[in-house]
Amino acid sequence: MTCLAGWLLVGLICAVVPFCAGSASAEPDQQDCDVAVAQARTYAAALPADDLSRYFAERDLHQALIEAGNGEFDDCLELAARAAEEIRERRHTLPPGEKLKVLKADE
Repeated sequence: MTCLAGWLLVGLICAVVPFCAGSASAEPDQQDCDVAVAQARTYAAALPADDLSRYFAERDLHQALIEAGNGEFDDCLELAARAAEEIRERRHTLPPGEKLKVLKADE
């Protein structure tokens, strides 16, 4: 039996055996999402308002709240984690003197 087939078998067994369900993590809910978004928003607030990483993190947090509104709490947690990672790693930076020009919808 290959490793993949073994994992598939274990997954099928856990799908029908009740004690496996208790060991799996619970599905995220609105409260989990709200906590994750609030924590990432706190990190974002520590950066200057014109910081590029803050801008991208805030876009991810906005999308996280949209996903939560659609009942997709796992996607909400993923986007909140991505926003927090963006802030920690500061992936997006501009050279000194340059600014991000965000166009409005009518531009």
